Amino acid sequence: MDQFDILVIGGGVNGCGIARDAAGRGFSVLLAEKSDLASGTSSASTKLIHGGLRYLEFSEFGLVREALKEREVLWAMAPHIIWPLRFVLPESAGSRPAWLLRLGLFLYDHLGGRKRLPPTRSLDLRVDVAGKPLKPAMTRGFEYSDCWVMDARLVALNARDAAARGAQIRTRTEVTSLERRDGGFIATLRDHMSGAERQVGARLVVNAAGPWVDHVLNSIAGEPPRHHVRLVQGSHIVVRKLYGHDRCYIFQNRDGRVIFAIPYETDFTLIGTTDLDYRGDPADVRASEDEVDYLCAAASKYFRDPITRDQIVWRYSGVRSLYDDGATKAQETTREYVLMLEGDAGSGALLNAFGGKITTYRHMAEAALTKIESVLGRRGPAWTRGATLPGGDFSVDGFEALLVSLRALAPKLSAATVRRLARAYGTEARTILAAGDLGPIFGADLGQREVDFLVEKEWARTTEDILWRRSKLGLRFTSEETAALAQYLETGHSLKRAGG
Repeated sequence: MDQFDILVIGGGVNGCGIARDAAGRGFSVLLAEKSDLASGTSSASTKLIHGGLRYLEFSEFGLVREALKEREVLWAMAPHIIWPLRFVLPESAGSRPAWLLRLGLFLYDHLGGRKRLPPTRSLDLRVDVAGKPLKPAMTRGFEYSDCWVMDARLVALNARDAAARGAQIRTRTEVTSLERRDGGFIATLRDHMSGAERQVGARLVVNAAGPWVDHVLNSIAGEPPRHHVRLVQGSHIVVRKLYGHDRCYIFQNRDGRVIFAIPYETDFTLIGTTDLDYRGDPADVRASEDEVDYLCAAASKYFRDPITRDQIVWRYSGVRSLYDDGATKAQETTREYVLMLEGDAGSGALLNAFGGKITTYRHMAEAALTKIESVLGRRGPAWTRGATLPGGDFSVDGFEALLVSLRALAPKLSAATVRRLARAYGTEARTILAAGDLGPIFGADLGQREVDFLVEKEWARTTEDILWRRSKLGLRFTSEETAALAQYLETGHSLKRAGG
């Protein structure tokens, strides 16, 4: 039976971040994910690396400060999948007063040690291009900085870096039982691809199962039934491109919530999100008709042209597992992460991770390692701050230079395709483009060489893994093209798979 220092349950951003940090300090690590990496909450976000401007209203100053400090740290770690955006916040009747917005944005600029990101500025929307898509009543506003992230790729890159540092990453592998024994745990793992079961030993278990964290505690680990998380549903819609410039909007609603409208995958606009309490299996979450109506109506209050259902090309929904702090409304529930350590080196230690934001995942992993080391002892120093993720080994202002080098490798490919590959893979796009082309094309600009890379290096197994998590090319694929890709993955792909 294989023995590990740490078993991590959950292949979302928190689980992969903790596995990466621990492996880099010298711990032996096994990560088990019952589905695909980022198949839950971590691929259903609004894709923002941000402090969370609205959290200032709930006095979450510590959370906002930590998140703001992490923005530029993460940007430097992965400048291919993370980049700056400017957000336009229009003033409108019935919204928060201008003095409050100015105060909030002043704090936003100064709480987190902003260095490279440009500061807030006032806008005259009557003359600024950002005012053109908005209703004429929107005459004034503010513009501030945050960052964008390819969220599911962030997870995959953390898993890849963890594996490069010695961790074993097992997707489609479910932990079905945990038993404390001899100062640690015996875990039973079931491979969903083969149906095979095996047992492994671990000195410490990290429960980073996201919306399923209570399930792991109460059903798999056999702990007394307890309730720690508040499940909150967040839904988004994607419509055809609504405007020509590259800035985002943050709109204030009369219910106190905000929604974003963000340029998305070149030809689309992303609108979201909602905040509703969710009861049920997180795997079954879907954007409801009421949520779709809410998002259309909220955006239509601001845009000149109303947003209608027939414009929607895709909708998605996820369940945030927030630590249940007893807040009256879902939108007021804390986004702070909470780490609870149960047991010790003598009885078997279980570290449970509740809540958190994608922006603070790296910092959360460092905090988790502090607790892990209190049980297992110290192996190495904190190291992830300043360590780049795969493909991110270039400066934050070096993206255009990277594009030039990639175009030289594949001069026959379109500029748009080369840019997409550079954004997704950074310097590792050179591996995909080494032959000067992408091989046979399945649909859109997805070629066999890229598919093989994702299968070999990033644990991709299905069309959904490739078209909706490792990329968003599902927005451009026909059903026939998807079927052809599925056939290749099932029967035509003979190369060794990642983690296999």
